[in-house]
Amino acid sequence: MEYITLNNGIQIPATGFGVFRIPEGKDCVNAVLDAIESGHRMFDTAQGYWNESSVGEAIRISKIERQSLFLTTKIWMSRYEEADAYRSISESMEKLQTDYLDLVLLHQPVADYYSAYRALEKLYLDGKVRAIGVSNFSPAQLADLSLFHKITPAVNQIRLTPFLQEVPAEAVHRKYQVCMEAYAPLGAGDPELLTNPVLIAIGNKYGKSPAQIILRWLYQRQIITITKSTHIDRMRSNIALFDFALDAEDIGQISALNRQRDNPPAENPADYPEKMKSLMEREAYRFAK
Repeated sequence: MEYITLNNGIQIPATGFGVFRIPEGKDCVNAVLDAIESGHRMFDTAQGYWNESSVGEAIRISKIERQSLFLTTKIWMSRYEEADAYRSISESMEKLQTDYLDLVLLHQPVADYYSAYRALEKLYLDGKVRAIGVSNFSPAQLADLSLFHKITPAVNQIRLTPFLQEVPAEAVHRKYQVCMEAYAPLGAGDPELLTNPVLIAIGNKYGKSPAQIILRWLYQRQIITITKSTHIDRMRSNIALFDFALDAEDIGQISALNRQRDNPPAENPADYPEKMKSLMEREAYRFAK
C-alpha cells in the first residue's frame, strides 16, 4: 500500500474500502473482513450509513492491530449542533470499538455546518481524532472554512471520475493543501465508464483493467480513492495499483474524457478565496461604521 500525506502530516492509505449501502449485520461484517484479508487498511463509513457497528465488529473479529488501520466516519446533518456533533463522535467510536478515529468528516454542507466544524476542531484539539475534513463541499465553501477557522480541513470527499474530473476545483484544494478524496471513482455502476474504449486500450497496454487504470490515474493526481465491492477478487484488484505508472500520453487521453460542463468556469475558482476575503473585509468595515 502507498500513502498520501495530509496537511497535518498524517499519512492516509492512497485507496480505501467504503461501506455505503452495505446493510448493517452479517453482509457488512463479511465484506469488511474480506477487505481486510485482501489488503485494505482504510475503511470509510458514516453515521448515516447505519453500519458503524458492523465495521467495528469486523475489525474486532479480525484481531488486526488498531494502529495499522485508518478509520473514517462522517457526522450526519441532524447532529450538526456543536455539542451534539461532539457527542455523536463518542457514540461512533463506541460502535466502531475504538478510542480514537483517524478522520472525521462533515457529511454535507447543509444546516449549521459552522457549528459542526467547531466541534470537529475541538475533537481534533482534544486528541480524539487525528484529522478532520468535509464531504461534498464546493470550492467556495471549502475556501470559506479554510479562511475563517483555526484548522484547515485535511480532506474533502467528493464525487470524481474520468467523466467528472473536477480540474478547476483542484486548484482551490491545492491552494489550501486540502486533499481530494474520490468516492464512487468507478462510476457507481455506470456501464459506460468501465467499458470506455480509451480506458480499455490503456488497460491492455499495462495488462490492467479499466478500473485499475482509473484508480491509478487518480493516485497520480494525489487523490485518495474509496471503492466498494462485496466480491473479494475485485477488492484485491482495486488495490493492485502500485506496480505500474501511466505516462503523459495516457493521462492526456484520460483528461480528454472529461464531460464536466463548467470546465473551465466563467471565473477561476482559484480566485474565490481572495474574493470572499475581500467581501468579508468590506462587510466588516461597513457594519463597523
